[in-house]
Amino acid sequence: MDVEMHPNGNSPTATNLAAALPTATPTATAPSSKLSQLAESLKLEHQFLRVPFEHYKKTIRANHRIVEKEVSAVISGVSDAADGDMSQDEAVQHLSSIVSRLQGLKRKLEEGTRTEHLQAQKCRARLDHLESVEVENLSEWNNMRLKRILVDYMLRMSYYDTAMKLAESSNIQDLVDVDVFHEAKKVIDALQNKEVAPALAWCADNKSRLKKSKSKFEFQLRLQEFIEFVRAENNMRAITYARKYLAPWGATHLKELQRVMATLAFRSNTECATYKVLFEPKQWDFLVDQFKQEFCKLYGMTLEPLLNIYLQAGLSALKTPLCYEDDCTKEDPLSQESFRKLAQPLPFSKQHHSKLVCYITKEVMDTENPPLVLPNGYVYSTKVRIILVVKVVIF
Repeated sequence: MDVEMHPNGNSPTATNLAAALPTATPTATAPSSKLSQLAESLKLEHQFLRVPFEHYKKTIRANHRIVEKEVSAVISGVSDAADGDMSQDEAVQHLSSIVSRLQGLKRKLEEGTRTEHLQAQKCRARLDHLESVEVENLSEWNNMRLKRILVDYMLRMSYYDTAMKLAESSNIQDLVDVDVFHEAKKVIDALQNKEVAPALAWCADNKSRLKKSKSKFEFQLRLQEFIEFVRAENNMRAITYARKYLAPWGATHLKELQRVMATLAFRSNTECATYKVLFEPKQWDFLVDQFKQEFCKLYGMTLEPLLNIYLQAGLSALKTPLCYEDDCTKEDPLSQESFRKLAQPLPFSKQHHSKLVCYITKEVMDTENPPLVLPNGYVYSTKVRIILVVKVVIF
């Protein structure tokens, strides 16, 4: 997808980027300008670098846990064989099982090493991509950036196949986070099917970081699972579940816990609004939204899609009270309802001076193209008169 070039040689995306990426000139100060340019790029591309790095760290931690677990089991097995009174056949069988376990550990380590290498390669590719931006290739670099933003939007909106095709056709697989979002897709699909097991497994894998951020997501999952037991009128199992999984949360979330426990008395067919809402299907949608927020926090992503953020940055400069009038011109992006909705939380732009725009040419009327008042009272630019004269002469 190529960005349309303007007559002056600058693309819209390049114009927006110019405020953040200083334009280097071939002078003696080029190296310092390049360093400044890279520093500004890093500020703008925080998510671009943070996500693969967090994924890399997560893989290292997971591999480390596997090694600790397997090595501990092997050492324990060897100790049992040394201290126990076994026959020769039993000892051979026991040591053979330990050898098999070590071979399994070797395979896991090899697989984990390959995964770590690929993720480290992805981090390196992104650093190289940021360092590659130059004045000569700024337009091409911005087109690549636009495609990355579009892929990010598609992945967040669950258009996974389309996102993968765009990434493959543009050869930017290392510059987008398809694999990270596929991890989220498994949990989201399960929650939409009213299954909490994959989400709980995800919480277990990231327990320390979720605890550090004081996340309530696991607690909300446990509450929903308890509600499902009550819905199925399996009260004894619900009570057992609450004692095992909900009681530890009582010290910090007592009021919510008391409210949910009351559903044992009110049941799923209650008309009491306080408890009826707990049995509504929208609770699963709430869990999906909460998971997306926790997932984005965990990987250092923005909660809003990058496309929305960049569009809002541009709309904030265009938004005026006139944009919401009935006679707003169709050329104004804010004449469209989708853009109006996106710009709703934004403040109006501060306009120090009014501008007159010709209705026909859509160009600003200034000293070089002054306005003219026709006998009918309408105001047009001088260029319109020239155009009309040419048409009269020709026809």
